[in-house]
Amino acid sequence: MNTATKLGAYALGLAVAFGGAIGVGRLVGPVGASAESTASGEGAHNGGHTENGKNTTGGTSTKAEAAGVPGGLQVSQDGYTLVPQTPTVTPGKRTDFRFTVTGPDGRPVTKFATAHDKKLHFIVVRRDLGGFQHLHPVEAGKGVWSVPLTLPGAGTYRAFADFQVEGADGGLTLGTDLFAPGDFAAAPLPAAERTATVDGYTVTVKGDLTPGQTSKLTLSVRKDGKPVTDLQPYLGAYGHLVALRGGDLAYLHVHPDGEPGDGKTKAGPDITFYAEVPSAGSYRLYLDFQHEGVVRTAEFTAHAKTTGTPPAAEAGQPNSQESRTPSTSHADGDDEHGH
Repeated sequence: MNTATKLGAYALGLAVAFGGAIGVGRLVGPVGASAESTASGEGAHNGGHTENGKNTTGGTSTKAEAAGVPGGLQVSQDGYTLVPQTPTVTPGKRTDFRFTVTGPDGRPVTKFATAHDKKLHFIVVRRDLGGFQHLHPVEAGKGVWSVPLTLPGAGTYRAFADFQVEGADGGLTLGTDLFAPGDFAAAPLPAAERTATVDGYTVTVKGDLTPGQTSKLTLSVRKDGKPVTDLQPYLGAYGHLVALRGGDLAYLHVHPDGEPGDGKTKAGPDITFYAEVPSAGSYRLYLDFQHEGVVRTAEFTAHAKTTGTPPAAEAGQPNSQESRTPSTSHADGDDEHGH
């Protein structure tokens, strides 16, 4: 990723699908060129939850999806709009961040369906894909949502509200930019690595993303070199995977097939996903897992590459880049974690 590039919401020809160990939840769209070859190509894919191999965000395609607009790249969709009350946040300062989702009638929506134990999931990440946070706001009344938010440094951030309105056929992922004033230089995307470390845990990913094919990804969690076999349920699953596309930050929040207590899903060390990416390019993967009462996030860069092409050439990244070592914000009663 060129740090001189102005990071914006590019509508690229992209589709990403993650499903469970048996079923495959799909987000379908035309195959684009390379990941970062154009900022003007059009593609069709959705953003949202996948559970037990089924896309719970879009059981019925929305008008925007039918028109080829990627999920999470719009502040308004199907008459619903994400409205932050404070779009500018002082970096490093804990802020009571509030927002509403207004409906087709222009009024704040007050009735949301519960998905994965929460009525609304809130993802915040800097536009260079650093500073990831997965938060869960609380309802403050009259359609207002509130969440403690600390942006780690200056820059432009992308916030995603992932939800389903009560009675609607499917869910939505709306996105808006937040601004933290100050000097900022975008960091290059870390090189692709098989292993990430966080708080003494080592997470290893097996499998490769191949455009146009279903790819098996298995993420294995170890602590002090020993397999973790007692992962704890978090939001109804043993692992949660958020995928963001480099360049346009197209969003998808996914879950593995199966659930704790179903008699067949093991509590680690392996968490398996199936992924389908129809175009070459770079992706940032964020795996949330809970152990010993704390939610942690392991981060990976993955390149979807065509056969015989080096990953660096596919994504326009030099091989010499050093990967970032994730740090973790521990659960502190605010139901938040991130980097």
